[in-house]
Amino acid sequence: MITLNDYIKSLNTAKTYNKTKYLLKWINEKNKTTYVDIKEIKLEDSNYWFYDKKEGAIRNKNNSFFSIKGIEKYKLGKLLESHPIIIQDEIGYLGIITSKINGVLHFLMQAKIEPGNINKVQISPTIQATKSNFLQKHGGKKPAFLEYFINSEKYEIIVDQIQSEQSSRFYKKRNRNVILYIKDHIKESENFRWFTLGQIKKLMKYDNLVNMDTRTVLSCIPYSTLKREKFTEDINNSIFLNQLNLKINHEKIKKIYYSLNNKKMFNNYSIRLTDLYSLNNWKMEHGKFQDIENKYPFEVIFADITIQGREVYNWTQPLFKAKGKATFGLVFFEEDGVIHFIIKEKPEIGCFDYVELGPTIQKEFNDNFEDNIEKLFEQNLIRNSGIIAKVLLSEEGGRFYQEQNLNIIMKIDKNELNKIYLPKEYHIIDFITLNKMIQTNNLINIQLRNLISLLEG
Repeated sequence: MITLNDYIKSLNTAKTYNKTKYLLKWINEKNKTTYVDIKEIKLEDSNYWFYDKKEGAIRNKNNSFFSIKGIEKYKLGKLLESHPIIIQDEIGYLGIITSKINGVLHFLMQAKIEPGNINKVQISPTIQATKSNFLQKHGGKKPAFLEYFINSEKYEIIVDQIQSEQSSRFYKKRNRNVILYIKDHIKESENFRWFTLGQIKKLMKYDNLVNMDTRTVLSCIPYSTLKREKFTEDINNSIFLNQLNLKINHEKIKKIYYSLNNKKMFNNYSIRLTDLYSLNNWKMEHGKFQDIENKYPFEVIFADITIQGREVYNWTQPLFKAKGKATFGLVFFEEDGVIHFIIKEKPEIGCFDYVELGPTIQKEFNDNFEDNIEKLFEQNLIRNSGIIAKVLLSEEGGRFYQEQNLNIIMKIDKNELNKIYLPKEYHIIDFITLNKMIQTNNLINIQLRNLISLLEG
């Protein structure tokens, strides 16, 4: 059985099977040599995607993968928000195979390219596949290692959770995050290499290198509930690892659930899916579906895509293209040796259950910093004060075109927090309790999960 010590050892190990420099060289070489050609086209130039008047959606001829409809948000009959949204009802696999090599837990990672990736190839999970992918609705090959996840009950399951995707772009979209431990050592192949957890964390410091799907899966590692033994690894010199000795704060969890459930029960908002072409102030112009008032941070483009090494070599599809960079921030303070994170309740238009827990800061590029916490973050960011991590990370490249957002982990002095009012939608929570809450489906949003994945030993 895999224990907490196994994860700590993997986190503390810079190399065993592969040197980090070799892995970085491998992924960079893939970026140099993989052929990619992406051309923006008009919707009518695609022989596979079209606007379906009856459904009021842009979809493909097989009615598979995803479609794009309009969505509207109302409060007491007043329209507050209206824009395109991706409808993708199926749940896909985001899965990582782990195994011990030289006594150290390793993760089998894939060099995978997505059409929207800003730098072509990124470090991805062992498997990253929609249901349409592995049912071969695109006519291509089945993803490698699919059989391990289809038959996961044969192996030791470390993580198996249904987690949400970007709820401002997707309508109730979720994926199955899985980590398996297998005893057999799988041989490396052209697009797969073994990494320690420490190596993956180190490479997360590079802009747009470790993809979003890897980050969400790793955020689900259940440190709080893994079998515990006497620690054989040094945890005392780490602001992250020394939190693993704490006990879960069940009273805090109850209070957060009470607040979230009140919001779900008593909110006055209504959400309605609608005909894409009926949306106010949106229209097809210059081959793009655009917001004519420039109010929203994205537009819909259409692309003809050719990529070497994919299950399908050439295809067309819509992509959501961001107009700028968002900022996601996780703020914490330390008191009596305990790290306390500041997290925020975040309702979003496409959220599976109206509201989830998000990071301290979740701002699109044109949003203002408004309340006391946001202004404190902004001031410290300008002064470059307390920055623990600051990196540009890509969003999901299968649906979003070259979207990269600024991810920041910031430490503040407790005295700074004492001087300001903490709005009621914020919660203060320690790491081990937050880790326990991640193990609940559809509770922690993807922006917060991605930031948590950046924490290291």
